[in-house]
Amino acid sequence: MTATHVDLAPVRALLAGRRLVLATDVDNPLLGEHGAAAVYGPQKGAGPADVALLEADLARWADLLEDTAGRSGCRDVPGAGAAGGVGFGAVAGGGATVASGVGAVLALVGFAAALDGADLVVTGEGSLDEQSLRGKAPVGVQAAAAEAGVPTVAVCGRTTLDRTTLTAAGFAAVHAVTDLQPEPARAMAEAATYVEVLGARVAEGWADGWADSGPGPVTPARGPAGRRG
Repeated sequence: MTATHVDLAPVRALLAGRRLVLATDVDNPLLGEHGAAAVYGPQKGAGPADVALLEADLARWADLLEDTAGRSGCRDVPGAGAAGGVGFGAVAGGGATVASGVGAVLALVGFAAALDGADLVVTGEGSLDEQSLRGKAPVGVQAAAAEAGVPTVAVCGRTTLDRTTLTAAGFAAVHAVTDLQPEPARAMAEAATYVEVLGARVAEGWADGWADSGPGPVTPARGPAGRRG
């Protein structure tokens, strides 16, 4: 079945007098090599043929919704590819403006104030990879901490990024569970144990002034003397 018509009247009535903000932690467009189907399809089990079909259907949907809403170019807005294309629907169909998801959350929790007096920030992610660099939480946390002059260490399940890339991203050190247990099934089943070990590594690296903080990039950072956060 192919959609040929979209009725936006209920959406417009619901949003009348309101401002819709799309808070997203990725900047993918809807289509193309960095789009929803190409990037997120394989993560959900889609093969090459499935990705091609999804891409074609998303392109048809984009044509229909942009034409109906009278908003062209929404498919190319950073974040349009978020959540499998939900971002595009919010922008094209709801007139949403796009905001950094991690930025919005950090503002809501008062992260800037929490950095006052801190010497170190520890952040984490299941998989620290290329998608993380496109605006996900660890990179947003690191950027906010860097503005306050506080170094950031990442603890993750795994990382597919090399030392040079991680250093360029600004992390003082990165520790992955897979550095301790490369077998995925065991790494996930015994994650709590391995994360506890990594926590000790972070503390040891901090106490040693980052002389050698383990796997990942190691850059000079403030030692343990001074303020404690």
